[in-house]
Amino acid sequence: MNSRVSPADVSPGGAPAASVEIGQRVPRREDAILVQGQGRYTDDLSVERQLFAAFVRSPHAHGDLRAVDTADARAMKGVVAVYTAADLDGHGYNVILTVVDIPARDGTAMRKPGRAALADGKVRFVGDPVAVVVARSAEEARDAAEAVRLDIDILPAVTDAEAALSPGAPQLYDDVAGNLIVDFHSGDAGKVAAAFAEAAHVARLRIVNNRIVVNPIEPRAAIASFDGKAKRYTLHAPSQGAFGMRNNLAAAMGVKPAQMRLVTGHVGGSFGMKAAVFPEYVVLLHAARVLKRPVRWTDQRSESFVSDHHGRDMVFEAELALDARGRFLATRFTGVANMGAYVTPAGPLMATLNIGKNSVGMYRTPLVEVKTRCAVTNTAPIGAYRGAGRPEGNYLMERLIDKAARGMGIDRANLRRRNLVQPRSLPWATPVGTVYDSGDFPALFERALEAADWKGYAGRLKTSRKAGLLRGRGIGCYLEVTAPPSNEMGGIHFEPDGSVTIVTGTLDYGQGHWTPFAQLLTSQLGVPFDKIKLVQGDSDRLIAGGGTGGSKSLMASGSAIIEASDLVIEKGKLVAGHVLEADSADIAFAAGQFSVVGTDRAIGIMELAARLQAGTALAPGLPQSLDVDHVFKSAPSAYPNGCHVAEVEIDPETGHVAIARYVMVNDFGTVVNPMIVEGQLHGGVVQGIGQALFERTVYDESGQLMSGSYMDYALPRAADVPFFSFVSQGVPTQHNRVGAKGCGEAGCAGSLPSVMNAVVDALAPHGVTHLDMPATPQAIWRVIQAGRAGAGPDGVQR
Repeated sequence: MNSRVSPADVSPGGAPAASVEIGQRVPRREDAILVQGQGRYTDDLSVERQLFAAFVRSPHAHGDLRAVDTADARAMKGVVAVYTAADLDGHGYNVILTVVDIPARDGTAMRKPGRAALADGKVRFVGDPVAVVVARSAEEARDAAEAVRLDIDILPAVTDAEAALSPGAPQLYDDVAGNLIVDFHSGDAGKVAAAFAEAAHVARLRIVNNRIVVNPIEPRAAIASFDGKAKRYTLHAPSQGAFGMRNNLAAAMGVKPAQMRLVTGHVGGSFGMKAAVFPEYVVLLHAARVLKRPVRWTDQRSESFVSDHHGRDMVFEAELALDARGRFLATRFTGVANMGAYVTPAGPLMATLNIGKNSVGMYRTPLVEVKTRCAVTNTAPIGAYRGAGRPEGNYLMERLIDKAARGMGIDRANLRRRNLVQPRSLPWATPVGTVYDSGDFPALFERALEAADWKGYAGRLKTSRKAGLLRGRGIGCYLEVTAPPSNEMGGIHFEPDGSVTIVTGTLDYGQGHWTPFAQLLTSQLGVPFDKIKLVQGDSDRLIAGGGTGGSKSLMASGSAIIEASDLVIEKGKLVAGHVLEADSADIAFAAGQFSVVGTDRAIGIMELAARLQAGTALAPGLPQSLDVDHVFKSAPSAYPNGCHVAEVEIDPETGHVAIARYVMVNDFGTVVNPMIVEGQLHGGVVQGIGQALFERTVYDESGQLMSGSYMDYALPRAADVPFFSFVSQGVPTQHNRVGAKGCGEAGCAGSLPSVMNAVVDALAPHGVTHLDMPATPQAIWRVIQAGRAGAGPDGVQR
């Protein structure tokens, strides 16, 4: 077998190919099920004797919880039980803790305040769960939850991270002085300072990365049950990986992993949020054990706004030092990151390590310094959101480059050209400890400008001006560091019904894993594409699994499938030698058949598996089946990269922004299914457009969420986005068996800077050099009016 899949022809366009092998635009097999409403999401499940839960949440952002009066609720029709923190005491449950350890600049340990399943003694944000009501129907549970009375002494709240770190700010935890979780520093401060001192030009920007509500189409839900005889829990819940979530749930419940089973069916989006163990799951499992009946819960959308993890929310003073020729000398990022009221598993990672690693991008920047203070506030916790620090790092760098180009009078495309890492320099060691192994950044950049008709822009600008519109164009180059290495299962099982099951620990929550994984298996073993099944979401079927996140599913599961296929072939040669009456050393395998070299004797892999299923007598010591359960021992991070070019038109009288053109050229290495990759990019770009132009989470001074529904929180619609031009220009990586680099988060990484650079470019005639996201019509109208009056409003740097 080849050690890697051959690079695919990934030219855009074309109808679905008849072939289902690597590089073909094979339609997603999942779609027929999902579009007909036959999907099985958690809320679609129903079990015998189930009860229903509703949570009581704090209406205040900060306060001492004096008492929880449940008497009226317990007396209501249909109510079976009401639980508070006191009822959970003594059962061995553990607080939920972050799994990351970010080093502090002074060497002290990162502060890790634990989160109890139900608030005890203090509430810390609006939406903090305080109690749960369990009843015979969902309606009865919700009605009774409204009857629970909370006695809370309201305390002053702080919702802004910078304010939380100020002297005299309200303190969320007694053991977290000054609300500071960690004071992070990376880079050589002395060398960076010297580079800035010697610089011919320094570009500076204060950049706000706005808080985002995650908004998956499927809210969180769960069904908890407990087997008293086996002393074993089962939770049906959406996740991003059943194996890892099972282990984390077991830790929270204070039991061994073998005593926990997690089952995930279809998942209607997650974007990072559903990867974590939420406190509601612990409470539901407790109720199921005590009541000896299954307990189910489905979040209401109004609850999701206040209780799901939010994304982004950081502020950075970003600086770029350049020499007289425009060569990058150093970057320095000094920021504050909002953790929310509790520190989530990945909360401190995004604004610290991931900013540094991803801000380098495609460029030969020799020095990078990152200084970040992470603070707790009285807001919903911040968790991973599509990219989890990767789009943020690229956004900071690309905005700085445009600012520097204007300040130095250098064409922004030329400034980027001067600083791109050249192919001859690969492998390229960056100042943040990463090593780029593959890519052709200059060629990709030039292809993006060509695809965007960069040279023909003047004509389009003239047309826009004749229509009374402002027009701007923006470049968004990006390079991401994909998720850290993790082991992944690759199971291949030949079933009695003639099908073949892939078992792996990543999890599809909208990406479309079934089809590309089947394409990989078909390419390796020649098994019929339409006979392949996929199992991902049952922890009992898994022996390992890193889950889906950080754009690594194909790199990890794909490599696991290839290695498992190699093992199937090894077993098959032994069995085929017996069946074909030949020495196994003389058995060859190709195109789904085992054959005796130099003869016409052969047997197909599916026929061989069927014979084993039928009980063919084998010599002692031979494999009894072709089944394999294998663990791929992780792959290093890879470095997907690309260049997105956006053009916008702005109505100066209303501030409305229309995206007129959008072109993207991406290097994802080997692309197994171009159609699915293109769809992933469309989704990511639209989410980036949402953050850039529409989405903003707003809390008032008391910590109340002012943007708590779709009446107050804007999402992009189909009419708000253009048709996208998508081009692949892949250079396979050597870091995994597939040669893939990951694509799931790239859309956000490219769209944030390209769209915002285009908006600022369009507003340049009015003296605007920076505008923070979201660039809403109101924000744009204000800066235009200020420009006409000759004075810039707060936050607009000139």
